[in-house]
Amino acid sequence: MLLLCLTGLPLIFHHEIGHLLGTEVEAPKMPEGTPRVTLDAALQKARDLHPDRVVQFASHDEESTDIWFVTMTPTPEPTDDFRSVAVDARTGAVLAQPRFDEGFMYVMFKLHVDLFAGLAGKLFPGLHGPAAAGGHRLRRGALRAVHAQAGFRRRAPGSLDARQVARPAQPAGHRHAGVGLRRRRHRHDQHRADLVIKYWQHDQLSALLAPYAGQPLVPVAERAPMQRTYEAAIAKAPGMRLSFIAFPGTAFSSPHHVTYFLRGDQPLTSKLLQPVLVDARTAEVTAAPELPWYLTALLISQPLHFGDYAGLPMQILWALLDIATIVVLGSGLYLWLRRRAPRTLADEAGALAAPS
Repeated sequence: MLLLCLTGLPLIFHHEIGHLLGTEVEAPKMPEGTPRVTLDAALQKARDLHPDRVVQFASHDEESTDIWFVTMTPTPEPTDDFRSVAVDARTGAVLAQPRFDEGFMYVMFKLHVDLFAGLAGKLFPGLHGPAAAGGHRLRRGALRAVHAQAGFRRRAPGSLDARQVARPAQPAGHRHAGVGLRRRRHRHDQHRADLVIKYWQHDQLSALLAPYAGQPLVPVAERAPMQRTYEAAIAKAPGMRLSFIAFPGTAFSSPHHVTYFLRGDQPLTSKLLQPVLVDARTAEVTAAPELPWYLTALLISQPLHFGDYAGLPMQILWALLDIATIVVLGSGLYLWLRRRAPRTLADEAGALAAPS
């Protein structure tokens, strides 16, 4: 938990730290209304740099549509071997090839998300919440029994003094405060998003893709122009903006579709996604399913986790809560390291009940 708090603190300000370190890609200033190149032209610029790779995803930055971020991998399957290319959406010029798999923020992110241990590292932090709450309740119940026994002894002649009662009470109060703060700050639902997406694909998308059963991945040469598929998706959901594009065969699409994930333009709807499946050959929209409740809840909780809803004030609040949690956990670790010798609950109860 202490590791999650320490690594989560810089992640709250990841954009600000990126600007400070100079790792954020920014588009050059141009007059409003500058014409844009087609999506196909922007993607081709990325392919020219990495002809041995395929495009998995493309997206805009949340704050601007002036840059296409193109993610390229050796195959459409999920992998950590990827290259990112930032292409100016107006001129088609390559702005940068940012590396998101190195540097200080990458180390913080990986430690926070999966401890550099893949899926097992994602699931392990998810188990600490129930374990901590359960262990806290078990320990609290045991200490209550000890304190009740102490109270009974205290009413009897020759029982314990005030120092013996106060000694176990301080760590108990420490644990009460720690559990309360941890419940608020460190829920890691968004780090299990890939598992939820897979369930959604199996639960709902499989029925929508039934007409394509048995058909192979659509070759790049047989696909419709990406600009046509993009315009078809936007026309299906007017008033929405692009979040990201998943190409055929990738984890967020099917072998036969280009899947556009669109978002609203309001504070709440901007966190929700509307998938639009476009046939990769014909550029026709075949489905625009509503997200189930569990994915909606996940999408709403993701920005809440990092304090992204209300800008800097929420980030500062989250940072203060995180620092408070670090103090609670750090002091608990200090108390644990300062203990003289391990003692069982029976030993603790015996010490409390011993005559002074």
